[in-house]
Amino acid sequence: MSTTTTIPPAPGTRTRALLNKVPEVTIWFWIIKILCTTVGESFADWIAVDLGVGLINTTIIFTVVLAAVLTWQIRLPRYNPFSYWLAVVVLSVTGTLYTDILTDKYGVNLAITTPIVAVLLAVVFGLWYRKEGTLSIHSIVTVPREMFYWLAILLTFALGTAAGDWTLELTGWTPGVAVLLPTFLIAATVVGWKLGANAVLSFWIAYVLTRPLGANLGDWLAVDKQIGGLGVGTLGTSVIFLSAILATVVFLAIKRPDVIDDETEVREAIARRPERERVMLGYYGAVAAVAIGVLAYANHQPHQAFSAQEEALGGAPVEQLTPQQATAHFPAADVTQLRTITQDTLTLVTSGDQAGATARIGDLETAWDDAQSRLEPLDETAWTFLDSEIDDALSAVRAGTPDPASEQGALGALITSLNG
Repeated sequence: MSTTTTIPPAPGTRTRALLNKVPEVTIWFWIIKILCTTVGESFADWIAVDLGVGLINTTIIFTVVLAAVLTWQIRLPRYNPFSYWLAVVVLSVTGTLYTDILTDKYGVNLAITTPIVAVLLAVVFGLWYRKEGTLSIHSIVTVPREMFYWLAILLTFALGTAAGDWTLELTGWTPGVAVLLPTFLIAATVVGWKLGANAVLSFWIAYVLTRPLGANLGDWLAVDKQIGGLGVGTLGTSVIFLSAILATVVFLAIKRPDVIDDETEVREAIARRPERERVMLGYYGAVAAVAIGVLAYANHQPHQAFSAQEEALGGAPVEQLTPQQATAHFPAADVTQLRTITQDTLTLVTSGDQAGATARIGDLETAWDDAQSRLEPLDETAWTFLDSEIDDALSAVRAGTPDPASEQGALGALITSLNG
C-alpha cells in the first residue's frame, strides 16, 4: 500500500503533505518512458506536418492540453498511473515542439539550443535542491517538489530532442544507426549505477538519454525504407506506441508493481557510498569523452544530414521541373515571399553572416510549412519539387560545418526555380 515517504517537506515549508506522486523506478518505468518519448516525436510530426496544423498552432494546442493535464495531476493526492503517464506523453510532445520552434521558426542552431537547455535544466536542479534538499523522485510528497519535478521533466524532453537532432545533423546517421549511441550510453549508465555511482544522478542521466533513444526509434519506424527506416509512417507509429502505452498503464493500474512504499527512500540513503560516487564521476566523464570522440569522428566523415533526406518519405525520385512549371499554379504572393526570404539568406551567406543566414532561413521553413495545406493541393508535383529544393537549401545553411559554395549553390538553384 502507498504511504507517505520517509523524507518530510523541507523545514519551514508551508505546504500540504502528499503521498508519493511518482512511480517506483522499475523495468516497467523505463519501458513506458521510452514508449512515451517515441510518441512525442511521431505524434508531434503527424499533427504539425501530416495534418497541416502547423508548428505554432500545434504548440499552442498542446500547451493548453499540458496545462489541463498537469492541473489534474497536481490536484491528485497520490500516484495515479493514468494521470501520471498522460502527463509524460503530453510533456514529451510539448518539449519536442518547443525545441522545434527554436530551431525551425527562429533558426537557433542546435549547437546553441542544446547547451542552453542543458544550462536551464541545471538551474532548475540547483533551485530544486537548494529549496528541498533532495532531487530524489522518491520524495515527491509536496506540491513544490512536484512542480520542480515536472519542470525538470519538460526540460529533459527538450534537451533530449535538441541533443538527438544535433547528433543526426553532426553525423548524417540514419535513425536506425543513431539509436546505437543512446543505447550504449544508457547501458554505460546502468553499469555505473551498479558500480556505485550516485543513484539520483544516474537516474536523471538515463532519463535524458531515453529521449533521443525513443525519438530515433520513432523516426526509424516512421520514415521510408530508402532513407533508413521501416516505412510505417508517423500515424502508424503513433498508433502502435499509444496502444502499447495504454496497455502498459492498464497493467500497472491493476497489478500496481510501481507503487512506492515508505522503505524506498531509506534503502536509497543506506545504499549511498560517497567515496565510490566520487570515483564514478570520473567514469561518467570517461564515457562522455568516448561519446564526444565518436561524434567528432563521424562529423569529419563525408555525410549528408539526415534532416535533408527526411522529407523524401516515399522514396520516389523527385521529378525535375522548369521554373515556369514549378510556380505556374501557385499564388504570386506566396512565391514572392519565398523568393524574398531565399534572396535575403543568400545575401547574408555572401556577406559572411552565417548566423544571420541560419536565422533567416528559419523563416523560409516556417513559411513553406504554413503554406503546405494551401499549395500542395494546387500542384502536388510542383510542391514536391520545390520541397526538395528548399530541403537542400535548409541542409546546406544548417550544416554542422557550413560550406559557402554549397550554400550559394543550393540557394541559387532555389531562387532560379522561384523566378518562374
